[in-house]
Amino acid sequence: MENIKISKIPFSKDRDFFKRFFTLTFTIALQNIIVFGVNLADNIMLGAYSELSLSGVAAVNQIQFFLQMLVMGTGEGIVVLASRYWGDGDTESVKRVSSVGMRIGLGMTAVLFLAVLIFPRQCLGIFTDKSYIIDEAQKYLAVICFSYFFFCVSNILLATLRSVETAKIGFWVSLSTLCINVCLNSFLIYGISFAPELGIVGAAIATLISRIVELIIVVIYLAKIDKKLHIKLSDYFKTHSDFVKRFLKVSMPVILVNVSWGIAMGAQVAILGRMEASVISANSIANTVFQILTVAMYGAASATSVMIGKSVGEKKSRETIIGYAKTLQIIYISFGIITGICIFLFKDFVINFYNISDTTRELAIIFMTVLSVTSIGTSYQMPCLTGIVRGGGDTSFVLYNDLIFIWLIVLPSAFLCAFVFQTPPLYVFICLKSDQILKCFVAVVKVNRYRWIKSID
Repeated sequence: MENIKISKIPFSKDRDFFKRFFTLTFTIALQNIIVFGVNLADNIMLGAYSELSLSGVAAVNQIQFFLQMLVMGTGEGIVVLASRYWGDGDTESVKRVSSVGMRIGLGMTAVLFLAVLIFPRQCLGIFTDKSYIIDEAQKYLAVICFSYFFFCVSNILLATLRSVETAKIGFWVSLSTLCINVCLNSFLIYGISFAPELGIVGAAIATLISRIVELIIVVIYLAKIDKKLHIKLSDYFKTHSDFVKRFLKVSMPVILVNVSWGIAMGAQVAILGRMEASVISANSIANTVFQILTVAMYGAASATSVMIGKSVGEKKSRETIIGYAKTLQIIYISFGIITGICIFLFKDFVINFYNISDTTRELAIIFMTVLSVTSIGTSYQMPCLTGIVRGGGDTSFVLYNDLIFIWLIVLPSAFLCAFVFQTPPLYVFICLKSDQILKCFVAVVKVNRYRWIKSID
C-alpha cells in the first residue's frame, strides 16, 4: 500500500527549493573547482618542472587526501546535524555543534601531524617502495604538514557556515588561495626574479602560505560580516557535554566513512605505487582532472545534505521530501552524463600541459577514459547516498555500504589483479573504480524505499 502511495507522489515543482539547491550547488562547485585547482596547479607546475617531483607530491597528496577525508567527514557531520537546527531556527545549537566538531577535527589533525612529523619515511613508504620518490616526497612533506591545522580550522568554520546556507565565502576564500598559490609557485618552484629556485620545497611553502591566508579571511568574515551566527572565539572554549553524545551518534558514521575512504584510497595508491613510477604519475594526473571535472557532483551532494536536512528540521511533510528526492535523482544523472563527456573530450588537451614520458601519457589517457564512464555512476550514487540518505538522517547506512564495497570487493580484486594475476595497470584501475558503478544499484533501491527520513534526537 505504501509503495502505491509513493508511486503516486509527483516530481517536485518547488521552485524556491530548487533555486536554493542550484545556488548552493554551484557556489560549492565553484569553491571545489578552485580547491582542486590548487592541487592541479601544483600538479601541472611541478609536472613541468620534473616528473620525479610530480611523483613525490603524488605520494604526499595521499596523506593530504586522508587529512581531507578526516576534516571533510567532520564538516559533513556538522552539516547533517546543524542544518536540522538551522531549519528550526536554533542558531545557538548550530554553534555548539560546530564547537564539538572543531575539537574532534583538531584532535584527529594533531594525531596525523605528529605521525608524519616523527615518522615521515614510514608514512610515505606506505604509498611507494621506491626510495628516490620517498626522498623527494619527504622534502615536500616536511613543510606541508604545518598547513594541516590551518586547513582543519578553515574547513570546519566553512562547513558551519554552509550548514546555514552561507556558501559564497567559501568560493572567495578558495579563489584567494588559488591566486596566492599559483603566484608563489611561479616564483618559488622555478626561481623567477628575486626568488630562489626551490622546486618541490617551493611548492610546499606556497601552499602553506596560502592556507594561512585562507584562515585569516574566514576569521575576518565571521568577525565582521556574518549576520546569521555571530560566532565568537569564546564559543569554541565552552563545554557542551550534552551535544557530544548527539554529535557522535549522528556524525561518527560520517567520519568513519571518510576515514575508511581515506585509508582505502591510500591502499589503492599503495597497490599502484608498487607497479611502475609511470603508473603513480598517471594515476595522479587522472584523478586530479577527475576531481576538477566532478565539482558539480560534489556540490550537489553537499547542497542536498543541507537542503534535505533543513527540510526535515522544518518539519516538512514526508510527501514533500519524497518529491524532492525523485527530482534530485534526475538532476544527478544529468550531471553525470555531462561530466563523463567533458572528461572524455578534454583528456588529450589536459595531458599536453605535462612534461611526462610517453608511457605515463598513454596510461593517463587510458585512466581518464575509464573515469569518463565511472563518473556517471559516481554522479548518481554519491549524492544519493551522502546527500539524500545521509541528509535525511540515516548516517549509518553509507558507512556499512562503503565498508562492504571497499574492503570486500574493490581492494581484494585490485590486489589479485596486480600481484597474483599480474594484469596490466588498466585492469587494476578498473577494479579500483568498479564500486562507482556497482553502488548505483544499491542507491536506486535505498533512496526509492524512502526509509531514510528520520528524526535526530
